[in-house]
Amino acid sequence: MKFSIITATYNSEASVLDTVRSLAEQTYPRDNIEWILVDGGSTDNTLELIKEQDFHPDQWVSEPDRGIYDALNKGV
Repeated sequence: MKFSIITATYNSEASVLDTVRSLAEQTYPRDNIEWILVDGGSTDNTLELIKEQDFHPDQWVSEPDRGIYDALNKGV
């Protein structure tokens, strides 16, 4: 069974690596996990930190939004 994980971020450099590590450590087959990252246009190092990792989002958008609920709706 394939499932999707939607992560909404905005200037999350202090915590985003926890999310990446958690997803990377899952024992569920990677090809059955869809990771969707919706970033609100971060101005810190959030996106750079994600790009440096071996585990990357399958879908990814970074643009200004109207908050977390708008970001989650975009992800859906």
